[in-house]
Amino acid sequence: MKKSSIFNVLLLAGGLTCVSSCSDFLEREPDEILTDDQVFSDAIMIESVLANFYGRVTWSQHIGDWYQYTVLDEAGKSDGGPDNIQNYDNAQWRVYDYTLIRNINQFLQSLRATTVITDTEKQVYEGEVRFLRAWTYFNMARGLGGMPIVGDEVFDYQGGMDITTLQYPRSTEAGIYDYIIEECDAVSAMLDEEKTINSARANKWTALMLKARAAIYAGSLANYNNKMSSPIRTAGGEVGISAEHAEGYYQQALAAAQEVINNSPYQLQLNKPDDLERNFYEATSVKDNNTEVIWARDYRYPGQTVGFTTQNIPGSHAEDIDRAAAGPILNLVEDFEYVNNRDGSIQIRDNQGNYIFYDDPADAFANKDARLGGSVITPNAVFKGTPVELQAGQKVWSNGAWQTIAGQPGERDGQGRLITSSNGPNRSNEQYINKTGFFFRKFLDEAAGASTRGRNSEMWFPRFRFAEALLIAAEAAMELGQQPVAVGYINQVRERAGIQPLTSVTLDDIIQERRVEFAFEDHRYWDLKRWRRAHIVWNGVVNSPTAQHWALFPYLVVAPGTPNDGKYVFDRLTFSNSLHPRFFELRNYYNFIDLAWQNANPKIVLNPFQ
Repeated sequence: MKKSSIFNVLLLAGGLTCVSSCSDFLEREPDEILTDDQVFSDAIMIESVLANFYGRVTWSQHIGDWYQYTVLDEAGKSDGGPDNIQNYDNAQWRVYDYTLIRNINQFLQSLRATTVITDTEKQVYEGEVRFLRAWTYFNMARGLGGMPIVGDEVFDYQGGMDITTLQYPRSTEAGIYDYIIEECDAVSAMLDEEKTINSARANKWTALMLKARAAIYAGSLANYNNKMSSPIRTAGGEVGISAEHAEGYYQQALAAAQEVINNSPYQLQLNKPDDLERNFYEATSVKDNNTEVIWARDYRYPGQTVGFTTQNIPGSHAEDIDRAAAGPILNLVEDFEYVNNRDGSIQIRDNQGNYIFYDDPADAFANKDARLGGSVITPNAVFKGTPVELQAGQKVWSNGAWQTIAGQPGERDGQGRLITSSNGPNRSNEQYINKTGFFFRKFLDEAAGASTRGRNSEMWFPRFRFAEALLIAAEAAMELGQQPVAVGYINQVRERAGIQPLTSVTLDDIIQERRVEFAFEDHRYWDLKRWRRAHIVWNGVVNSPTAQHWALFPYLVVAPGTPNDGKYVFDRLTFSNSLHPRFFELRNYYNFIDLAWQNANPKIVLNPFQ
């Protein structure tokens, strides 16, 4: 009897367990290669295959790979010496997974024929795997544009066959987004409306969120690509969506987002209105009683855990040798507004160029957008009950000028005053010490043992949150000229952050809001691409405020006999571990097609700039 390739893949994937935590759904793995008949005559084995698919759909930035956060303008690498990133790779975060799509289609064939589960269970399982297939196509589309859509086909080549019947051309870019949207419509009617355990499995609202996201992406591409002086397109439409389609996509995005907003069991989490920083951290990073996260990549101990906390925890709070692999950069920190000032620049010097002195380095971040404290550990911010000390050195007043003194991590001077904190920051090539002036807060696990190699963390990684429904609705309404609607949605998110409401909404407002709301959640790269802003922000210019990575170093003031002795000042420095400004070229808007794909299928045309 023929053994299905689905189950070979299950064994090769390995370790894809426990995405659904409290239930044992994703703890199920076959221990041998089984036939279709064997698998689809056992309800538990059917779920095991489905569990495997959930474990295979994590791409781009995620907490399983901290280094990916240092590629853009959110964080920088502190682990040892500098990176050499300048240009972006032609295959940056490229997804081309027809093996997974074939496995899903094989599963669908057998699922529809099995009699060991009820029709209701079959419908839900079909909805889930079709959602995962749509998610796979979406991840391909946002990097490559239109790609072959094979529907439910399972191709089996036999000797003597006409190979051209197996070779599908690329769809148009509009066509692949239309397919994703149509599939989401179909499966949303098949899936349950209730929340799933730890948001690990797809439900109706997950499908509608993907529909909303796909539609807002397609609308942006139709709109902003055609506003470029030389729009990026191919002759057959594999890349490039006509401008006249923008309005329709925006309407679909608004309708799908509003259905989630008005009818789903999710809401913008506000469990701690008196502590908005803590509230935001819990809304993104704590599973218990969470009302906001709609779909997440979950982890659970024992089974499968994630090392993000182990690798990035401040040294002062570490439970093992690992720590401080990366840290947020000043570029991101300054994009968080102040409560009454939309300019989030940290006040370092006055108009005469003199230092501004702070009694506590934390004072420089007072009255900031609460999402900053929920996303980033700033100097002297509290983590797990104690402050995280960040001090690069001392500023000593000597002979009418400031002298900078730096020491080894944890070193003190003769009077017992700290020179450089054990956390840093510094500009060395040492491992295990911060070099940006900040640590991650979002996705850093507070649980005991979560920063040890033997255990690691159960932290999840949200893919869809209720806040995204609000911001998609705001963006779509803004693009459709519905200003009151857009203002109402964006201000819900801003109110939760404790910052001033807006009276009108522009694209720049949307860009700003998504930048700070979704830091480290795999939105930044794709957002700037769909708005055709990436080449403007990451322009490759040395000392550019947006392309160059920047760090913020706090110093203790040593000026005996003056009122500023014992206070703190800051220096804004280029980040020493990023040697080059980021440079996004026009060719980076679409991944290059691998020539091996074209050799196997000559109907696959190349992307622009190849």
